[in-house]
Amino acid sequence: MSSSAYQSLPVPLRVASWVVRVIVAIILLQTLFFKFSGAPESVYIFETVGQEPWGRYGSGVVELIAAVLLFVPALVPVGAVISLGVISGAIFFHLTKLGIVVQDDGGLLFGLAVVVFFGSAFIAWIHRHDLPVIGSKL
Repeated sequence: MSSSAYQSLPVPLRVASWVVRVIVAIILLQTLFFKFSGAPESVYIFETVGQEPWGRYGSGVVELIAAVLLFVPALVPVGAVISLGVISGAIFFHLTKLGIVVQDDGGLLFGLAVVVFFGSAFIAWIHRHDLPVIGSKL
């Protein structure tokens, strides 16, 4: 978002954007240790969906990129859309192959995925006018 366009947003929306970006980024970033270190739960998840190890590494890299872009002013909407894409895949696999509860986690991973999905959608909506190519048409 251009600086002037961002400044023209009402203060509550600017604050909400920052708060939600921090929440989404923290959730995305906290899973990276488990994915990149080969934690048993991560290996189990990606074996179950038939994407071990490359799906685990690939999704980790994409999540890292999305989290970083959420803090680059001109690329916030891109980070949100990337985050939406990767987390949609996670939700899809929870609903089809993994289940809501994975290895007795009480649905925590699924719940975090839902928070990231709706948070990313909110961020993308707030910053929709700055999406490359299509933003000016929204």
